[in-house]
Amino acid sequence: MKILTDTDILDLLNAKDQSGLTALSDKYGALCQKMCMQILGSREDAEECLNDALLKIWESIPPNRPENLSGYLVTVCRRLAIDRRRGALREKRGGGMPELPLDELSACLASPDRPEDVFDGRALTDAVNRFLDTLPAETRVMFILRYWYCLPVSEIAAEVGGGASRVKMTLMRTRKKLRACLEQEGYL
Repeated sequence: MKILTDTDILDLLNAKDQSGLTALSDKYGALCQKMCMQILGSREDAEECLNDALLKIWESIPPNRPENLSGYLVTVCRRLAIDRRRGALREKRGGGMPELPLDELSACLASPDRPEDVFDGRALTDAVNRFLDTLPAETRVMFILRYWYCLPVSEIAAEVGGGASRVKMTLMRTRKKLRACLEQEGYL
């Protein structure tokens, strides 16, 4: 079976051809399921998130035509998985499980509850990207694996060939640097 290019998949989705969803799932489904599995800890929930993401993509294309199809799908999957995890962890539903990796970053980001702290998302994204560009490659990889792909510290350590304590320390120092950078640029 031929793997279609992202442009071909987008053309199928724009034409509302369901084979576009199949091709999208074949090409990026495993990546999305692994990421959702890391967040949710359940294969069934990860599969459901992928299916929900495919439905959202089906509904949003057209009118949307993302420049980066894989990034678009991963972002939709990630948001769905995080929402599902937060829903499952609410105290009123018997939560109390460990925090998400993104909660570790909460001290670095402005609170959306205060209007004076709400900034243009694109400008904040640019600031974070500029910060990431200043990091050594290995530190940047650790940061992205933890806070984008939500991998556990043990898997990151195995990926970069170091110990878990080294990864934890690097991430903590990087979060502090990010906070200082965002404070300097006026986001905090």
